[in-house]
Amino acid sequence: MDALPSRHARLTGTIEIALAPGQAFTLFTPTGERAWAPGWDPQFPSPGTDETEPGTVFRTDHGDKQSIWAVFHRDPGKSIGYVVTTPGERCGLVTVNCQPTPNGTKATVVYDLTSLSPDADAELELFAANYPSFLSHWQHAIAWATEETANRSCPLGPGCKGSASIVTEAGAPLSESSSASTASPET
Repeated sequence: MDALPSRHARLTGTIEIALAPGQAFTLFTPTGERAWAPGWDPQFPSPGTDETEPGTVFRTDHGDKQSIWAVFHRDPGKSIGYVVTTPGERCGLVTVNCQPTPNGTKATVVYDLTSLSPDADAELELFAANYPSFLSHWQHAIAWATEETANRSCPLGPGCKGSASIVTEAGAPLSESSSASTASPET
């Protein structure tokens, strides 16, 4: 039986954050994202001592949908990678790489996603079309949170008052790809 083609999108953008890379990295950890992402509330079925350790699994809810995340890569203070799936909709990888800049950190955010059903294709196409706005929202939320945090005595450490700016790249257009038993994870 042949698998129906699914949509695939690899989306890349960067956010400039006025924090040192180690401090910026913390904002992209499972619980660190709570500081700037309203409604983000990861639930850990098996809590560990280090939530960024590869193999750590957590769930998030977005309205009536639940996503399951697993950390697959971590270079402390520099990069983190997640496998994420929203059952019946999409699956893929989300990676964040933090590189030092003269003014703080350049965080490169990559979503590599495949839809899991023909019904999910339109939603993935919409996400891809709105990716620059998605990262713009991250930019403003992170800037607000880091400035608010600095004004409250920052738990991320000294000098964590910051701001963010965004640059996005329009990745390759959505492509049809076979979703038959390929082992690559998708979000």
